[in-house]
Amino acid sequence: MIFLIGGLGSFGRRHFRILIALGEKDIVLLRTRKATLPDDELAGYPVETDIHEALKKHKPDAIIVANPTALHLDVAIPAAEAGCAILLEKPVSDSLDRLDTLQQAAQKSGSKILVGFQFRYHPTLNKARELLQADAIGKVLTVHAQWGEYLPQWHPWEDYRQSYAARADLGGGVVRTLTHPLDYLRYLIGEVDSLWSFNGHISPLELDVEDVAEIGLKFSNGAIGGVHLNYIQRPARHTLEIVGTQGTLCWDNADSILHHYHFPAPFGSYSDVPPAPVNQAFSPPEGFERNQLFVSQTRHFVETARGEAEPVCRLEDGIMALRLALAAFESQKTGRAVALTGV
Repeated sequence: MIFLIGGLGSFGRRHFRILIALGEKDIVLLRTRKATLPDDELAGYPVETDIHEALKKHKPDAIIVANPTALHLDVAIPAAEAGCAILLEKPVSDSLDRLDTLQQAAQKSGSKILVGFQFRYHPTLNKARELLQADAIGKVLTVHAQWGEYLPQWHPWEDYRQSYAARADLGGGVVRTLTHPLDYLRYLIGEVDSLWSFNGHISPLELDVEDVAEIGLKFSNGAIGGVHLNYIQRPARHTLEIVGTQGTLCWDNADSILHHYHFPAPFGSYSDVPPAPVNQAFSPPEGFERNQLFVSQTRHFVETARGEAEPVCRLEDGIMALRLALAAFESQKTGRAVALTGV
């Protein structure tokens, strides 16, 4: 197959290297040459600057959309119209504009779209999903995810103020850029009925986007909880806690270990000497590290492009994650909770 990569920043380079490691050789680069990384590793691969010309000339089977968020649909829509399989990096766009055009183009051409929420491939988050589906902690009552990471240290080779994550014109900001929990909480817990949020730019970082967000969620199954996101935390912290009537799940991205605390006594029962909880720890496979999430995602995309698999994170999932992010902005603006039932 012929692969085209749109955007050669850090994410585009990662996809490029993984495709090569998976044995793919026919790779076309669609770029503006604005990336701040050196070009040595890209030497010898064909380069195009216009998506329409690239589609006409190379007829790629699959396209990876890894350019800045606000420019995603400029590549994705023509790719869908051409019937290409698409790996669309998250968030799918910076607004809902033209997403219906992308959906219609994909439906008409048969283009399969996989959205790049790589945490759906995390082994211990998937173990948490398995336990939740087996009612291992009873009825889920509360859910909390936290992700804080210091933006100036993300890409040490570039001025953080010029990165897509720091610029409104490129679709940046902590809510869109760190939108992963909004996706994996739907994946684990279910649909969201309503949302409220406080968010804004409150740190000394030189940005024109929000750098902190507190988002409250009410799920359709009755659980309540929230997501905290920030660009300012040192050291970085990314954790998840899910509390149910019969136990608790605690996950930490730092070591990828999932703890399952099970309380055998009936919920609401009383005892002078309560029984000790049963604690099980689930570790990732030996040698697991972050890049394996992207390897699994890209391998799955190759299988999807070959017609051997269906996307595990569909365009509709990506659109719903974006709707949640945009609802956070609406709540901040209006001072009210935003209803999402029926969306």
